[in-house]
Amino acid sequence: MKNNPGLEQFILQVPKTDLHVHLDGSLRPSTLIELAKAGRIELPSYEEAGLMETTFKDQYTDLPDYLKGFAYTCSVLKEPENLERVAYEFAMDNMAENVRYVEVRFAPQLHVTDSLKIEEIVRAVCRGMDRAQKEQNLSEAVRNGSDIPFNYGLILCAMRCFNKFMSPYYAALIEAMPYAPKREVFAVASLELVRAAEKLAHEQNLPVVGFDLAGEESGYPAIYHKTAYQYASSHFIKKTVHAGEAYGPESIFQAITECHANRIGHGTFLFADDMIQDKSIENPAAFVQHLAEYVANQRITFEVCPTSNLQTNPKIKNIATHPLKKMLQQTLSVSICTDNRLVSRTTVSNEILQVVRELNITRKQLRNIIIAGFKGSFFPGSYMEKRDYVRRVINRYDHLENELLGPEPAN
Repeated sequence: MKNNPGLEQFILQVPKTDLHVHLDGSLRPSTLIELAKAGRIELPSYEEAGLMETTFKDQYTDLPDYLKGFAYTCSVLKEPENLERVAYEFAMDNMAENVRYVEVRFAPQLHVTDSLKIEEIVRAVCRGMDRAQKEQNLSEAVRNGSDIPFNYGLILCAMRCFNKFMSPYYAALIEAMPYAPKREVFAVASLELVRAAEKLAHEQNLPVVGFDLAGEESGYPAIYHKTAYQYASSHFIKKTVHAGEAYGPESIFQAITECHANRIGHGTFLFADDMIQDKSIENPAAFVQHLAEYVANQRITFEVCPTSNLQTNPKIKNIATHPLKKMLQQTLSVSICTDNRLVSRTTVSNEILQVVRELNITRKQLRNIIIAGFKGSFFPGSYMEKRDYVRRVINRYDHLENELLGPEPAN
């Protein structure tokens, strides 16, 4: 399939999703520079080429190195008008490559100031996304049924760990709990955020569709945030967890069994039995196989971000050696995502094209990947509305496949 002359155009035109993408990691570099200048915020460079050389690189040493650039992007997102603008541009950039459903995630507590609270932060992002959505969905192509309407959901991210320098919110919380163990402080912040998510979704009808746990994984297990995840479950909020990105299979197991995750962010080290540290697991290989079988049977979707994983995990040399290959062989539910459009310097189309070429996946596998994104989404509507939307996507996919790829060669 990788040599089909219509492949690039097909991947660009086909409706796609991005279920794992951080707003604060997906600014346009020109916008970051402009907002930093206006806010008198110091950047390593005020030229796009300089930023790409010093901050948003092709390769990072590890996950903490990858996360350094967020100090700059978050610093320009402290005003509602900036959040609205960035959200609008983010949606427009996605729509330009025919991403028709996106779940944009961000950590509102990182953007809090003395005058900007969580609700207004979320509303500002919604205003930007709504404006872009309206422009797309009023188009003639959508109205005549030849294109798919653009939809989105918001995922609010709690942080696995934080310090007082990250935002005034965190500084105030740490000051209010000076003698509490750090894990308890982290847990309180997560619980406050998920309560806000429930209020925004169910009382104010904003498209907050999920709750996430992000940040440095190693040393900060998801179980610290178990109470927040239990609250999410009890209030019908869907759940995803960054797990298996910088830690082994135990992190994924904990996300599923203790936090009841509906999806897993990354899951890169799902099969890495050599990374298991729990001495009570006597047969690591069997443990990993049981875990893989469980997520397959439960259709727990993995939000795989290939470029980001290569950038943060030196063990993975290229996409051909990425665990995605084994995930597909075991028919796990997988959706290809960007993680961060700026920090990883990528797009959804680029991620999918790389995967198709490097793994030489079949047409059937590609179709499964694309549709898994829509089926695995936390769609902000009823179940029947989601079914109708997915059916429209499938019809559009099949039409474009026939038009741009032609008949599938006989075996």
